[in-house]
Amino acid sequence: MPFPRLPVCCTRGWFWLSMFLLWGITLWILSDGPVPIRKGPTFPGLDKLLHFGYFFGGAGLLSAALYLHGRPRSALSLSRLVLTVVIVLAAIGALDEWHQSWVPERSGNDLGDWLADVAGALTGTLLFTRLRLLLDRAIQNSIATEDPP
Repeated sequence: MPFPRLPVCCTRGWFWLSMFLLWGITLWILSDGPVPIRKGPTFPGLDKLLHFGYFFGGAGLLSAALYLHGRPRSALSLSRLVLTVVIVLAAIGALDEWHQSWVPERSGNDLGDWLADVAGALTGTLLFTRLRLLLDRAIQNSIATEDPP
């Protein structure tokens, strides 16, 4: 089964780093206002699930940025990639909780939210390490099928 061609921008670390920065800006904006009022049924721990999912996505973006940045010259080892991404996102999660403690109508410094952030970051990064081979194959396919100038 042939792999899809990726746009050239998706094969570069700067693209994924730009998406990660956009992710961070969005996080700041979402944390800077009151908690949105939810209509309809809710369940306990929904906010933890949202934290997990958001940081899961951020981990994928940062993992791709770091993985592709030095590729193929001096690729970051997978264990260092996981450690770096989890530490960076844990720090961002802690900063987000601290930031929320200063926002009216928000409750920051929630250890459960931060743990959900870290769990999402770890899970997202570990999944990336498994799926990176698919990214490598898609990039190779994109490079091999590029038309000459």
